[in-house]
Amino acid sequence: MRAYQVETIGQPPSIRECDIPTPDEGMVLVKIAACGLNFADLLMMKGQYQEKPALPLTLGLELAGTVEAVGPGVDTALVGKRVAAFTGSGGLADYGCVPTDRCVPLPDAMGFEDAAAFLVAYGTSHVALDHKARLQPGETLLVLGAAGGVGLTAVEIGKQMGATVIACARGADKLAVAKAAGADHLIDSDSDDVRGQIKALGGADVIYDPVGGDLFKAAFRACNPEARIIVIGFASGDVPQIPANHLLVKNISVIGHYWGGYMAFRPNVLTDSLKELFAWYSEGRLSPHISHALPLERASEALELLRTRKSTGKVVVTMD
Repeated sequence: MRAYQVETIGQPPSIRECDIPTPDEGMVLVKIAACGLNFADLLMMKGQYQEKPALPLTLGLELAGTVEAVGPGVDTALVGKRVAAFTGSGGLADYGCVPTDRCVPLPDAMGFEDAAAFLVAYGTSHVALDHKARLQPGETLLVLGAAGGVGLTAVEIGKQMGATVIACARGADKLAVAKAAGADHLIDSDSDDVRGQIKALGGADVIYDPVGGDLFKAAFRACNPEARIIVIGFASGDVPQIPANHLLVKNISVIGHYWGGYMAFRPNVLTDSLKELFAWYSEGRLSPHISHALPLERASEALELLRTRKSTGKVVVTMD
């Protein structure tokens, strides 16, 4: 089988021929149809992600496909079932072994590309806005990086939860994508006065930030009293320093959110969230935006679209 692997940290990944793995106890072998790319894949290539799998590392945090075989102790009725899984790595390959408790059965109406684009992006935003920030109907949600993989789902989910959504993204084309996802107000992140524009719209009650850097600083200064800032990541490369005295004066809460971390200590938070999200998808309330779907042979090009921020929503790699 083929696998897109990092052999040496800092060196470009490449497609290698590998043996098809055999599932161990409690695992299934999935014939992978599609893999969703994430910013974390770029960090893993450089050894900068919070989790550091052993080398050689097959990239790809989330996958979708069909169960082809099962390991000892696993019900053979799973063979032939269509599933998605958050694996943390291994998705950019023809086959992968996945623990059964990480496999989520797909709704009949969901194709593999949508499924591969779904778990991390929608799961991150739903747990962030519902479980962590307790976003309420009528509140104002500010989404930074609003046309990106997780940002766009935050716009969608925020609207589903009854919020007024301010989308902040770079350039008219990306803002148009955010508007199509339901954003009520649009701010170009290249503007000279992001803070002023947020304030003019009444400030923000909840801020969803996968970007960091100067945008975090501008948004922080435009918070309403008792605002909640959800720290998702630092796509800008700049980890902001937070003045604690300002938190105190305005009663602001800053909330760290690492979606995958829940797998280790409260997996039910993720499974309950995904159950609700798949129901929303089946009801037509969510529509994954995939700007590019490229074959495995073009995985390097797909990752470059992420690195240069030329994609919107999700980039998916297909195996066939």
